[in-house]
Amino acid sequence: MDTALRFEPTRTAGELRAIALALRKQVVRMVARTGQGYVQQGLGAADLFTALYFAELRQRPQTPDWPERDRFILSTAHNTAIFYATLAARGYFPPALLDSYCDDGSPLEINASERLGPMIEATCGSLGQGLSVGVGMAATLKRTGGGSRVFVMLGDGELQEGQVWEAAMGAGNWRLDNLCLIIDANDMQVEGHIDHVQPHEPLTDKWRAFGWRVEDIDGNDMDAILAMLDRVRATPGQPHCIIARTLVGKGAPSLEGLLGHNLRLPPETAAQALMELDRKAHP
Repeated sequence: MDTALRFEPTRTAGELRAIALALRKQVVRMVARTGQGYVQQGLGAADLFTALYFAELRQRPQTPDWPERDRFILSTAHNTAIFYATLAARGYFPPALLDSYCDDGSPLEINASERLGPMIEATCGSLGQGLSVGVGMAATLKRTGGGSRVFVMLGDGELQEGQVWEAAMGAGNWRLDNLCLIIDANDMQVEGHIDHVQPHEPLTDKWRAFGWRVEDIDGNDMDAILAMLDRVRATPGQPHCIIARTLVGKGAPSLEGLLGHNLRLPPETAAQALMELDRKAHP
């Protein structure tokens, strides 16, 4: 593992794209150790994680339980390769620990849990629960007068859980404008394409009906992500729902668009993906 992978916060889109590319390579390396894992989701969401942790979230990696921090909840708790790679690059723990990803006894479990430390705000191994936790946190921060914000990342497959919509109704009614939900809309769940399991469009209309301010963006366009975060910060009065359309396998053409919830990644496939990612770094 690249133990030198450590970056400082920035608002420059070009620098953020370079960080996202480095994180994508880490995702492939981490999953390649076992030959199977959530590589597709990690590659697709790398731009979102990069923008949040290196340009937006108010946090102190050396003091992860700082009371004034912004909270981030990964409801899709299995999408850990990109999450852990991001945390290590941001300075929450030594990058060398990534070599233990999914090993027996390692704190880097396949589903992110609070056993890793206070940087994991909630254990969300059961899908569909993260937004409810985020609503509770946002409501508490409102009542105590704290200026912190709560960000929740939810997978589009999770929208089939009824608990999500109960939380959505509460947040809209309580006008929790310190809450931002990011839906990683990659059209993939365990059984295949979302539309072949339980179609859920029109998402924009549904979330607006629950009292949320909604944006639909390209979740792999760093400029669009940064502009969206600026608008979220500047627009009070409602909770924010960002429908971020991402491409599974983004960055490695041999993997792009390949629906594989828990993808097999043999050595030759991983080597091909890393070569393709390297070409983007050195065109």
